Amino acid sequence: MDYKYIEQLLERYWECQTTLEEEGILQMFFAQDSVPAHLLPYRVLFVAEREERRQTRLGKDFDERLMRLAEQDAPVKAVSISLSQRLRPFFRAAAVIAIILTLGSAVQRALEPDEADVTAQRSFSTLTKQGPSVAVSDSVRKDSVTLGHAPNGVLMK
Repeated sequence: MDYKYIEQLLERYWECQTTLEEEGILQMFFAQDSVPAHLLPYRVLFVAEREERRQTRLGKDFDERLMRLAEQDAPVKAVSISLSQRLRPFFRAAAVIAIILTLGSAVQRALEPDEADVTAQRSFSTLTKQGPSVAVSDSVRKDSVTLGHAPNGVLMK
């Protein structure tokens, strides 16, 4: 059997160009027991849509039933709240603040240099500021002797 008309209707349905009558034709077609295998995946959609329309809506007595339920007096029970239950939000807030302060302190300590590093840097800097290095002094004398300069800056032959 040729199902080109149904396939054309499906194409128009996916493009949102079908009329209500054409959608009814598709629903009736997919409500049949004999649907071709290549069109079976679409059957669930159209059958579910048809069944959804059949479902009963709210009945005429819905308002009455709802009003009867609202009018029923339910006993009200008094609930006593203890002091710890009242202070529980404050305890949680204090815990959050403690966690934030602890993490902030840990980050601050991680970013500060260690005392051993600072002491080593200070001792190294005091050693280098004491005076000229021996190598620097020797190289100046050696260069001046090899070039023929006298200690007073006069060129020697």
